[in-house]
Amino acid sequence: MKTFRKSIVVMLLLIAVPCWAQAPPLIAWLWPGTPEGSAAAFGAFKDGMRENGLVEGKDYTLDVRYAGGKYDRFPSLAGELLKLNPTIIMMSTIAAVRAVQKATKTVPIVFVSINDPLGSGLVASLARPGGNTTGLSSQNEDAVNKNIELLREVLPRASRIAVLSNPDNPSNLKMFDRIRAVASTFGISAKAFEVSTPKGLAAAFSAIAQYRPNALLVLPEAMLYDQRGVITKLSTSQRIPTFASQSEFVTSGCLISFGPNRLDLSRRSAIYVKKILGGAKPADLPVEQPTKFNLVVNLKTAKALGISIPQSLLLRADEVIQ
Repeated sequence: MKTFRKSIVVMLLLIAVPCWAQAPPLIAWLWPGTPEGSAAAFGAFKDGMRENGLVEGKDYTLDVRYAGGKYDRFPSLAGELLKLNPTIIMMSTIAAVRAVQKATKTVPIVFVSINDPLGSGLVASLARPGGNTTGLSSQNEDAVNKNIELLREVLPRASRIAVLSNPDNPSNLKMFDRIRAVASTFGISAKAFEVSTPKGLAAAFSAIAQYRPNALLVLPEAMLYDQRGVITKLSTSQRIPTFASQSEFVTSGCLISFGPNRLDLSRRSAIYVKKILGGAKPADLPVEQPTKFNLVVNLKTAKALGISIPQSLLLRADEVIQ
C-alpha cells in the first residue's frame, strides 16, 4: 500500500514539474523613443493586457528596448530581442517593423498605430495580412488633411505653414505631398522641415523661425510623438500655433489635434496578443483600423496666442482644454 502511495506521489510530481518549470511567454517591445516619451502608450498597453485577463509575471513577461529616436538602431535592437526567443514582438513605427521583418519570418509581429501599413508594404492586405505581421493602423494618412481644413477655419488669413516631418519615415513623405496639395487649394504654401533625430529639433526650429510661418503642422510620426514636450516648448517660444494628429500634443500645450486615439490603439493591441497566445496566426488576423477620430482644442493656448476659436469648432470638439 505504501509503495502504491509513493508511486501516486511520484506520478503527480512528474505531471506538475513541467508546469512549474515552464516560463510565461515573453512579449518583446521595440520602442522608437525613450522610456519617458513612451510611458503613456506603454501603460495603455499594460492596461489592455489586464482588461483581457492577462497578468504580467503570470501569463506573460516583458522585455523592452528603446531606440532613443535613432532609427538606425532598430536592426541591432531587433537582434537583441530575437535572441531572447520572444513569443511576440511589438513596435510602433514602420522602420522598426521592417527591421524585425528582415530579421525573422516566424516570430509573430504586432504593430501599433502604424501609418499606412499596406502602402508601406508591411502587409499583403488589410483583411489578410499574410506572413508573420499584423496589428493596428492609425489611418493618419487619411486624417491628416483634416488638419489643414481646421487650420484654415481657425486661421483664415494663413498664407504659409511649416510642416515638421521625419525623412526616415516613408509615410511622412507621402503625407507632405498630400498636405501641400490640399494647402495649395486654400492658397497656402507648405514647406517641410525635416528632423531625423531628437538632436535635430533645435536646428529645425531655428530654420522655422526664419521662415516665419503662420502655423506649424507636426506630422504623425513615432519619434516626433516621443519628443512632443520639446516640440511644444520650442513652438510656444516662437508663438507658433501648432496642429498635430495626436491629442497628447494638445495636452502638452499645442493648439489643436485631429486624429485617432493613440492610447486606445495601444490598449487594443492587447487583443492581438491574447489571440496569438491562444493559437491564432498573424496572417489570419485582419489589420484593425480606427473607427473614430478625435478633435481636441487647447483653449488656454488659443487665448495665450490671441486666437479666437470659432464656436462651431468648439461645439464639434471631443475635448476642450480650458
